[in-house]
Amino acid sequence: MEKHHRGEWGSNLGFLMAAVGSAVGLGNIWAFPYKMGNNGGFAFLVVYLILAATVGFSIMLCELAIGRRAGRSVLVSYQQAGGRMGTFLGFLAMLSPFLILSFYTVLGAYCMEYMSLNLADLAFGVAAMAGMSGGATFESMLTNQFGSVAFTFLFVFICFLIIRGGIKDGIEKFNKVGMPALFIMLVIVIVRSVTLPGAGDGLRFMFSPNFAPFQEDFLGVLSAAGGQMFFSLSLAMGITVTYGSYLSKKESLVKNSLIIIISDTIVAIMAGMAVLPAAFALGGAGAEKKGPKLLFITLQDVFNAMGPTGPIFGVLFYLLVILAAITSAIALLEVLATFLSDRAALKGHTPDRKKLVTIVCLVVFAEATLVAADGLGSNGLWIPFHETGRNLGGSWLDFMDFISEGVAMPLGALLMSIWIGWFVGPKLVRDEVDLEGHKMSGSLYGFFNFCIKFIVPVAMAFILYGMVADFMTIPKP
Repeated sequence: MEKHHRGEWGSNLGFLMAAVGSAVGLGNIWAFPYKMGNNGGFAFLVVYLILAATVGFSIMLCELAIGRRAGRSVLVSYQQAGGRMGTFLGFLAMLSPFLILSFYTVLGAYCMEYMSLNLADLAFGVAAMAGMSGGATFESMLTNQFGSVAFTFLFVFICFLIIRGGIKDGIEKFNKVGMPALFIMLVIVIVRSVTLPGAGDGLRFMFSPNFAPFQEDFLGVLSAAGGQMFFSLSLAMGITVTYGSYLSKKESLVKNSLIIIISDTIVAIMAGMAVLPAAFALGGAGAEKKGPKLLFITLQDVFNAMGPTGPIFGVLFYLLVILAAITSAIALLEVLATFLSDRAALKGHTPDRKKLVTIVCLVVFAEATLVAADGLGSNGLWIPFHETGRNLGGSWLDFMDFISEGVAMPLGALLMSIWIGWFVGPKLVRDEVDLEGHKMSGSLYGFFNFCIKFIVPVAMAFILYGMVADFMTIPKP
């Protein structure tokens, strides 16, 4: 079947910007700082780096190779690699982005609302006159169902405008501008954060050697660092397979895998430097704030405490987070759009990309409306398993997160590593890596072979256990 309808990346730089953009998202900006804050700082960072170099590299190389080998959607790519297990893994890899988009778009919308609030404060002093704390502002936003749904529609519509242009003229063009802009804004926010009074404690927490957390709860640190590394690198979401399917055979998969992992890790550490010193400047208040609370309460209180310059940095920071959210959201949407496009082509039809992207975005908006209206459990909507009181039933966001991040993603990566390592064989990956004169050295292949057979399955088993255990616990009041 002809694949002319798909197109390719215009350049390897464009692919790298898009791939790094897909990895650099909300997981870097808020999840990395708060998980680092809750798991010992430096100790967490050490485990994160080790896992990124072993588990992250191995899974990413597999996904890029599987995607480029078939040159098709994530489902067909896995199917062509091998039988029923491939089909199952392909469906898992499509389920994850579909569910993640239900809340990712809402969180992106919240960032747009907060940027608007800071912009209004900058221009008219609105927030300052209201005298509201970060917590009061956040609660007001959650209970405003119409506003949340409206901003969610706006966020999805922006993503639609980008991806309807295709891989080269849509996603690649946006990331070539968006990623450098994101990096510049992150540097500006870091400079302000580390110059706040008391910010030095946050930097020492991050970078001063401290291995005491290993003695207290090594498995907890391992699970937290592994889960964050896994989500931050956008593994087992179908993104890397899909983006790899558009990659030229002339490009080095090993080099691209390393660049993506190193770039994403650098941005994650930079996000920690932007958030943790600021949180410590407020007396360590950010350590107990997780997820949206860290992003929308602790940091907004930081901006409020800065005085007249606060709204300026508030606008910059939330614009930065919006860009990070968009680069990841368009990658998740592309997984679904590519599946529909290739499915039409395989049936002998000429895919209408704009029509297919419209369908995907409308369906995603429909499921996101439920999460937006729920307001993190603030508006009395019925929520699955809510009566159990467990983390997976606290809100529709928690429930969708549990199914995708807690089960589908780590389970998919665990099964994929066993499937590639022990049944299909690592040679499938090596054969794709070695195309066009790019030879995987014997030592690197040995390292990859050992990782995919032994280290990745064991690590993913711990991560899966930790994720499920965390979601299934009853939160402390």
